[in-house]
Formats: sequence, C-alpha cells, structure tokens
Amino acid sequence: MPEPFKHFINVALVQAAGEQLQRHERSFDAQVFGARICPHLDALELKARAMLIAAVLEQQLPQDFESAAALIERALAPVDIGDASAFASSEHGLRGWILWPFGEYAARRGIAHPERALALLHAITQRFTAEFAVRPILVAHPRLVYDTLAQWADDPSEHVRRLVSEGTRPRLPWGLQLKTLIADPSPSWPLLAALIDDTSAYVRRSVANHLNDIGKDHPELVAEWIARHLPQASVERRALLRHASRTLIKQGHTRTLQLQGFGTALSGTAHLSLTPTRVRIGESLSMTVTIESVHTSSQHLVIDYIVHHQRSNGTTSPKVFKGWVIDLAAKSSVTLRKRHSWRVITTRRYYPGLHRVDVQVNGAVVASEVFTLESAP
Repeated sequence: MPEPFKHFINVALVQAAGEQLQRHERSFDAQVFGARICPHLDALELKARAMLIAAVLEQQLPQDFESAAALIERALAPVDIGDASAFASSEHGLRGWILWPFGEYAARRGIAHPERALALLHAITQRFTAEFAVRPILVAHPRLVYDTLAQWADDPSEHVRRLVSEGTRPRLPWGLQLKTLIADPSPSWPLLAALIDDTSAYVRRSVANHLNDIGKDHPELVAEWIARHLPQASVERRALLRHASRTLIKQGHTRTLQLQGFGTALSGTAHLSLTPTRVRIGESLSMTVTIESVHTSSQHLVIDYIVHHQRSNGTTSPKVFKGWVIDLAAKSSVTLRKRHSWRVITTRRYYPGLHRVDVQVNGAVVASEVFTLESAP
C-alpha cells in the first residue's frame, strides 16, 4: 500500500527544519518549534500540516520580515544538492516538502513586503516549488508580480522559469484560484509565449497545463492561440500544444480537433463490448473496442471513452477518459482493449446502478453499451 501523502511532511522533517533554523540563528528555539507542531501532525492531512507549520513559523521567526527572510535563505540547501522533489536534508539544509510551509509563511508575512517576498520565493522554488505561495502576492500586487515574472522567464534555473507558468495557472490544483485570470487570461499570454520553446521539458509541460486550464473557461481563445503557434512548430512545440489540447479534444471541441488532425469523422463502424455486465465496486470492467474502416485512405483517430456515472439523485454525470490515438489503415480494422478500475478513490464516490459507456472517435460518439455497478460485498 503506498505511503499516505501526509507523511511527506513528518516529525523528522519538522525537527530537522528546527535544527537548521537554530543553526543559523541561535535565538530560534528548535525544541519549542517541534513541541508546537509534532504532537498535532498525526491528526492532520498534508496541506493542514503545512499550514500548521507556517503558523508556528509566524510565531517564532523574527518579526522583521527582512531578518526572517534572510534566516530562511541561510538555512536553504544548495540548489545542486539532490532532487528538488526529495525530502529535506538535515545535512545540507532545507529543501523538498518541508519548504511548502516556508513558502506559505512568505505569502502571509510578505504581502506587505512584496519585492523581498518574491526574492525569497525565487530561492525557495529552486529547492521545492513556490507555485502556491506566489499566488496571494500576485492577487495583491499584480503589476509588480507580472513584471517580475517577465524577467524570470529568462532565468537560468528551470525551476524559476516553471514558476512563471505554474504560479499563474488560473485553476492550479491545491492552489488559490486566480479569479481575475479565470475571467481574463490575457496577462498570461506573453509569459506563455516566452516559454513555449523552453529548453526544459519540465517548463514546457507547465505551459501545456496552463493552457489546458485556460481552455476550460475560454476554449476559443486557446484554439486560436494553438492555431497561431502550430505552423512550422518543432516536434517539442507540437507535443506541448497537443498536451494543452487534451481537455478540448475530450470535449469534442471542433476547431481544436481540426487543428490537431482529428477533424474528420470516422468513416466506418465501431463496436463496444463490456465484460462482465455486472461489476462490483472495487473490481474492474473490461472494454473491447473494434473499429473497421471503409475509407480508401488512412484515418487519423483519437479514441476516448465516456463513463456516465450514477449520482445520488438518480441522474448521471459523464466523465471522459483518455483512450488511444491511432492511424487506421485504409479498409482495415483494429481491436483495442482497456480495463477500467472501480476501486474506491478519494476524488469520486460511486453509486450502484445502471451505467453507460460511450466510445468517442474524433469528438463524436460512435458506440455505446451499458453495465450494472453493484455495491461492494
């Protein structure tokens, strides 16, 4: 069984962080720091742990923000020690998950000192990420933050360049939603254009995810942006734009399908079979999709499937799942198979009853079948 996410921030990391701070500032009491946090960790999930530590940092770090920021910077590990996603190291300094609460501290106390807070986040993001912490400062000081991010788009560190895109994503998971950017994403376009051909795949993936976010609220704007940047695109840029299109493709957005080469309807037939026809929660459903072409030339197809989940009120809620991308030769057939798990997850509650599965090819439903989901024994 995988380790729970909440253990990414644990007692050992808290104690190591306190020791690092005390090492660089004798007046910082590492024992009190641990006593205020560690007894409460077990009952808290990951984000709540980070918020608790941030609150204690507010109590114990120097009240002067410049002094506190300088202390945090002295306690950071060198940027070239280990993987930025790894746990913090008591030997080299602070890095990894323990820096989430330090970023939160910078966001809380740095609102009144935005330039100094941004400098601190520039350092933190090279050892973990500051994508959550930069957002409240962006809301409070949009002009300053956007001017700073424009400069950071040329930073030598890929982690800083990624922050330019990731920190401004309108709908970043776990992060503060940026309501003004959800309504009007135009401030982000210059930043994304500056990063679209970044040398780092890490940065380019963030740009794709940012565009995918925008597409949820402004599909036509994203389709237009893709159309503008697709001609003569490199292999890397094409991959970025394809990843940025994924939600619009699942939704069957006509122009996006055309831009990505999926604008032509299937010329042929499709058949879907589901086994078993009665599945218990916790089990898996097997799907077999057979597609036969009657066309005289090859067809470029994106094939997804839609599960219509039962809801508590008797209605259904569709969710599109990624399937396959294929080139189907002229007058040929292909059989595709996939298993769909019904194990219990935290992000969705399953309700017993009749469920429908649709197969969607190039944005159009071409086959459907039903099965019954039953309660777990």
